[in-house]
Amino acid sequence: MAAKTLTRMDLSEAVFREVGLSRNESAQLVERVLEMMSDALVEGEQVKVSSFGTFSVRSKTARVGRNPKTGEEVPISPRRVLTFRPSHLMKDRVASGNRS
Repeated sequence: MAAKTLTRMDLSEAVFREVGLSRNESAQLVERVLEMMSDALVEGEQVKVSSFGTFSVRSKTARVGRNPKTGEEVPISPRRVLTFRPSHLMKDRVASGNRS
């Protein structure tokens, strides 16, 4: 089964069909929503989408890693990582899609 990817264009096309905005307005709406989510995450805020999940940024401290090929220790610098925690409804929905 080939994996399909949902794109911005797919989202704006869905807004166009479901809401009735023009294609241009639909694309602008999708872009604005994604921009607002990105801006909030950059500022360190959580983005909670009801019945979907929560996006948040987590700070990871510096640590020592290991190159799996050579076994050599390598320093890993501190960084911020994006995390997603799905809601229980989303978990249940995805799990039910796994059943035949």
